[in-house]
Amino acid sequence: MKTSYLRLKGMGCASCANTIETAIQNVNGVGICHVNFGAEQATVEFDPDQTNIEQIQQAVTDAGYTAQPLEDTNSNLKDSEKENQEIEQKLTRKVLISAIVSGFLVIGGLPMMTGLNLPFIPPWMHNPWLQLILATPILFWSGQSFFMGAWKGLKRHQADMNTLIAVGTGSAYLYSVFVTFFPQFFLNQGLSADVYYESAVVIITLILLGQLLENKARGKTSDAIKKLIGLQAKTARVIRSGEEIDIPIETVNLGDIIRVRPGEKIPVDGEVIEGNSTVDEGMVTGESIPVEKYPGYEVIGATINKTGSFKFRASRVGKDTVLAQIVQLVQQAQGSKAPIQKLADQVTGWFVPVVIAIAIATFILWFNLTGNITLAITTTVGVLIIACPCALGLATPTSVMVGTGLGAEHGILIKGADSLELAHKIQTIVLDKTGTLTAGKTSVTHYITVGGTNNDHELKLLKLAAAIEQQSEHPLAEAIVEYAKTQGVNFPLPEINDFQALGGMGVQGYISDQLVQIGTSRWMEDLGIKTEPLQQYQSSWEAEGKTISWIALDGEIEGIFAISDAVKPTSKTAIQALQKMGLEVVMLTGDNQKTAEAIASEVGIKRVFAEVRPDQKANMIKSLQNERKGQNKQDQIVAMVGDGINDAPALAQADVGIAIGTGTDVAIAASDITLISGDLIGIVTAIKLSKATMNNIRQNLFFAFIYNSAGIPIAAGILYPLTGWLLNPIIAGGAMAMSSISVVTNALRLRQFKLN
Repeated sequence: MKTSYLRLKGMGCASCANTIETAIQNVNGVGICHVNFGAEQATVEFDPDQTNIEQIQQAVTDAGYTAQPLEDTNSNLKDSEKENQEIEQKLTRKVLISAIVSGFLVIGGLPMMTGLNLPFIPPWMHNPWLQLILATPILFWSGQSFFMGAWKGLKRHQADMNTLIAVGTGSAYLYSVFVTFFPQFFLNQGLSADVYYESAVVIITLILLGQLLENKARGKTSDAIKKLIGLQAKTARVIRSGEEIDIPIETVNLGDIIRVRPGEKIPVDGEVIEGNSTVDEGMVTGESIPVEKYPGYEVIGATINKTGSFKFRASRVGKDTVLAQIVQLVQQAQGSKAPIQKLADQVTGWFVPVVIAIAIATFILWFNLTGNITLAITTTVGVLIIACPCALGLATPTSVMVGTGLGAEHGILIKGADSLELAHKIQTIVLDKTGTLTAGKTSVTHYITVGGTNNDHELKLLKLAAAIEQQSEHPLAEAIVEYAKTQGVNFPLPEINDFQALGGMGVQGYISDQLVQIGTSRWMEDLGIKTEPLQQYQSSWEAEGKTISWIALDGEIEGIFAISDAVKPTSKTAIQALQKMGLEVVMLTGDNQKTAEAIASEVGIKRVFAEVRPDQKANMIKSLQNERKGQNKQDQIVAMVGDGINDAPALAQADVGIAIGTGTDVAIAASDITLISGDLIGIVTAIKLSKATMNNIRQNLFFAFIYNSAGIPIAAGILYPLTGWLLNPIIAGGAMAMSSISVVTNALRLRQFKLN
């Protein structure tokens, strides 16, 4: 199966989204289709052997809408912005002209509406023929989209928002036209010959005003993507044929050598080959602390070089860069559909036909009971107008768009709305150790010399150790060399003679005729070197799961290193925060029991599964999911956090897979949420974001359901027998428009939510 994303045009409400969804699903070969009204996108899974994207587009066209493949996010966003600007200009023009005519008609109709003789309003202003001339172009020019949409729906044997507006305003208009041409007919029946042109025109104006304001508000939901795209550098300084030239970022090729100077944006992804610097990666990872970069280190496009100048080789360009993939992922997530949206979809599926039935029943009831056609028309039009389900269709997708965008700004990539919804239900968090709780890279945690804290002696000894270890490829050797760099050891290091690496024991060599040996305590014992001067440190460090490495000069112990895969600085804080949220935190690792327990004790994890093979990890997740089934009669919601290839099956098995962004592509591909920076605080942030988004969606759905549930009976005249009061269709039109705006505005309020 292949997954494609389409950008949709022409939708007016959630019913339109359901229509498109049905049309696409009816195409032979289509498996799953989700249409997101708020994002104006469709996600389609189909069998390329049975159908293609052109046939799917044609199905959308046949349904009365248009669809374009969503591939190049940058150009699509520009096209979307251009189209939105054109729509906004057209709506603004229609609203202004309609508002002027509406104002004139309302003033002219005041004597009829109030039943008063208002001498300051000249009789010609409420002349039915003048009102007909003014109202007709407004109805069929400004309101053209509603009548066209209703006609398309009729041909498909479907009813939507356009149907309600067209029938409501059309009824008021046609009745008024009949009265204008045949007033005597009504007078002979003892009925008033009042016209309702102002109701039809004002309703059209208010709904158009609502669409204009809604269009402005919905444009803000894509701010996250705009910000991300805006991070890109415009040019790159590429070295070609020995010359440095500035070229557009779009023309950078794989393998190009690029120079970056202090303060410049890094144009594309690559690997540093010369020079060093610190880079601010906050705009991509959410981390505020600049990261040091040396030859061999990777750099991410759109991040900012701070202090030094360096050269790097381009390894990913165009749509393959980290930033481009982030943008694509965010856009796809914004176009996905949350499970809670199914409720709104089910409601809108039957809502419009039911409303039309209620409107017809309302007309028949009031006309039969009172014989007052004015009362019957007023209530019928009010029901049709106030019931439009736009707010229901916007309730979920707008919140999802804002929520996923907010997550991206904090370095949290959420692949779909279902993951965003499920995250707040997590009960158990399972953490891998290496690369997740720990840095995934060995580092020196302690360094002590026999000479004590004499800084010159420590640095001299560290320089000798680094010189020897630089010849080795062992991870522990790399840790000592990296530690030397951070402690201010001057490079280049001294030359080594007669270097030897003894597997499982250590390394040795001569520097200026001085024998330097670095290795295990067993090797030191075999060599007859006494370790007693520093022996006291070995047992306590080993109890913490650290590896011990001794350094001897000419057969005498001089220093000791404690080396381990250090716990990330924020791991303990993150775990405490998760536990305070009522979540059970579990460690799942392939490392030995002693090391695992030491790390777990350090960060506050009480439950540890160690020495678990990669093929067993998924089964462990499954057992945790079933663990409390007997107590609460439902499966546990389990999240797995990992970074390696061996974590991919467990990430896929978990209800919510959370990948560390610094890990492998396989792990990231198998996950539902990616923490770009690798900071476990991101898990806490993701859960908070999920809770905030779901609360926002529930608020939106509540407002939409309550509005329609309360509005329809009032519009139908339920209060009229008791109070003599009717809901004017004009007020109904304004209320309907404002309901959609209130839902979008509430969703945008989520942007102000503080996640940290």
